[in-house]
Amino acid sequence: MIVSTFKYSLITCICLIAACKPSPEKAEKPTEEKSEAISTPVTVTSPINGNLSETVELNAVSAFLLKSYVKSSSNGYLQEVNASLGKFVNKGDLLFLIKTKESQSLGNTISKLDTSLHFSGAIAIKSPGTGYITQINYRAGDYVQDGEQMAVITDTRSFVFLLDLPYELKPYLSINQNLQLKLPDGTILDGIVSNAMPTVDAVSQTQSFVIKINSTKQIPENLIAKVSLVKTAKSNTISLLKTAVLTDETQSEFWVMQLIDSVTAVKVPIKKGLENATSVEVLSPILKTSDKILLTGNYGLPDTAKVTIIQK
Repeated sequence: MIVSTFKYSLITCICLIAACKPSPEKAEKPTEEKSEAISTPVTVTSPINGNLSETVELNAVSAFLLKSYVKSSSNGYLQEVNASLGKFVNKGDLLFLIKTKESQSLGNTISKLDTSLHFSGAIAIKSPGTGYITQINYRAGDYVQDGEQMAVITDTRSFVFLLDLPYELKPYLSINQNLQLKLPDGTILDGIVSNAMPTVDAVSQTQSFVIKINSTKQIPENLIAKVSLVKTAKSNTISLLKTAVLTDETQSEFWVMQLIDSVTAVKVPIKKGLENATSVEVLSPILKTSDKILLTGNYGLPDTAKVTIIQK
């Protein structure tokens, strides 16, 4: 009985081993590995032959260089106030009426003698200039003394922009007498550099230059405008968009990825020249306007890469 059981177990193991053994056809079949080339989607651009300038962007602040001060001409009480903050007034407009104690007493006496005279005794204070009222120190009913400042009026004829120029950039101002000022709302104004302030800020080492504009647009004081100062300019030079130029971590080497056929891009070292916010001048090698340079998808590519051009 024991022998029969052993024979049965042995036969079962042999059958299991035979079932697990792979067929010769499967064992001898080689494993095929398919390698497909990776293609990177990119967009392309071409070099541009034209004018290129290197600029620096500075701030210019609007200001009124001249302000008129309205002062009291006598002691008394303010009987009438025709001034308000932000109001535009012309030279000669009535702003205040002052009534003195003496005129009030004299007026009462004259009225008793002859009621038809209508003596008021009020002293009129008129605007000394044309502009906007930026400050008022008194209201109706207040007592003012002779010579006290009652209001401040900006002189619209003295409106300018003050350009804060770092002193080391002063040599470039000779080629930038005509400037464009860009306001925060997108308005572009033409300006002319007039003269310089005689002082330099002790901390920032900037000097203020007066820029006069010819515009009827109402511009508030202390508005900051952007001014582009040209440092260097070239004509008929080859340039590329900035995103097409690649560099290493130390920014000591620069290159572009140039197409040599419809699907292959190679690394081409370049030497830079002028540079602004959007473009870079290429001094070498000499590129043609018909060359195709990778614009996007170029970062991290090897020296030779397979690419697929897509529309921007």
